[in-house]
Amino acid sequence: MLYERYPALKACMDDIYAALGIMINTYRRGGKILICGNGGSAADSDHIVGELMKGFLLCRRVTDERIPEHLRDKLQGALPAISLCAQGAVMTAFINDVEPDMMYAQLVYGYARPEDLLIGISTSGNSANVVNAIETANALGVKTLAMTGSKGGKLSDMADVTIKVPADETYKIQEYHLPVYHYLCAETEKEFFNR
Repeated sequence: MLYERYPALKACMDDIYAALGIMINTYRRGGKILICGNGGSAADSDHIVGELMKGFLLCRRVTDERIPEHLRDKLQGALPAISLCAQGAVMTAFINDVEPDMMYAQLVYGYARPEDLLIGISTSGNSANVVNAIETANALGVKTLAMTGSKGGKLSDMADVTIKVPADETYKIQEYHLPVYHYLCAETEKEFFNR
């Protein structure tokens, strides 16, 4: 259990449960999850996508009969997710040609639909490119989840839910973000594949 291994996370338990509800509802509505962050938070964005797009803790058999059986047996059920951090070519073009702090906002504008969820990860809660992405998502009617440190920064007033882990130093915040998103991914997977 998350709170047995990381008792300090009880301080943000309500927000973690609210985040889980938003993630599950995103997939129930046929949406996808977009994720962004910088540095270690960009790596976390990619990591989260890996846990959602293939089996994490459960077997995710593919039963879609449109897929030939010889392929179906080698595929796993996916919960659609995109790491905006992995869009290197378009991001660097936008940074070079237009406005660096708008790189994630541009991707949100291009990818996001009302049934989707944007997760913005920023240890300070003030990363300009993540703040602009959340603001763009809000304008489009897209649900938003922020993961920050204890202060929350600008994101805490902008996102539908903000998980403010109980730490102030970057590396400690990141150490708490990992078990939080592992929990969210595992519980979301359980909702759709524990059959």
